[in-house]
Amino acid sequence: MAGQSWNIYWDEYCTDTYLYGSEIICHRKDHVEFKNSLMAPGTIIRQWYSKTNYQIKKIEPALPMIDGEGDYEIIVNIDTPPAECCLVRLVFYDKYGEEAGSIAVRDKTAGFRCPLKTYSYCMQLVNGGVRAFHFHSIVIRELTNGTD
Repeated sequence: MAGQSWNIYWDEYCTDTYLYGSEIICHRKDHVEFKNSLMAPGTIIRQWYSKTNYQIKKIEPALPMIDGEGDYEIIVNIDTPPAECCLVRLVFYDKYGEEAGSIAVRDKTAGFRCPLKTYSYCMQLVNGGVRAFHFHSIVIRELTNGTD
């Protein structure tokens, strides 16, 4: 059974987006076209946060608060050409801002559990050798039991 579900979209705010040589077309909030043929694999394309300092970044958190006691599933809705991919990396931080762990998602869906000492986290869209893709959304879904 599934609990709450959150859709994360690519908004038009560009501070946390790799812009050098990138062509970004926002057709709708659930359809963003990204092209960059010169970007190296491993480059962070876009980041979202569960906790932000509004006075510095001027954005609200885009990610839901999650805890280390629940099971979650991530669903990646990104269309890439065959043999090219994007990775989604979740980086978890403790209350002192130190990294408490991370996971990388290479598939369209994956289950995860964050470390118990997680205070906040960020989600990074990482270039896995892709030159162009269509981003629709990333869904984080709470699982209410271990059978989902």
